[in-house]
Amino acid sequence: MRADGQYATFAIKAIPDYTGGLRVCDLIRTQITDIDIKWAWQGPARLHLAEHVMAPLADLPVHQVISASHILTDLTLAPATPVHDYLDQAKRP
Repeated sequence: MRADGQYATFAIKAIPDYTGGLRVCDLIRTQITDIDIKWAWQGPARLHLAEHVMAPLADLPVHQVISASHILTDLTLAPATPVHDYLDQAKRP
């Protein structure tokens, strides 16, 4: 855990328009703050990788789960801020 207790997370925000194209396609950043760990333990676990177009992790073979850490927390997720507009190049003449 970082000393200041703050973590940046990134995601792609994609919103289609009415024609099926993209209306918004931004890289966004949010900050996780005020982390209060309620409970933490190590124990058995199973791994389920779901199919997703942006992250094809479900295609990876999982042979064995070595260990697992479970953490129950209260935290604050700050509002998202745009970092990069992927459609900005397409908007320019």
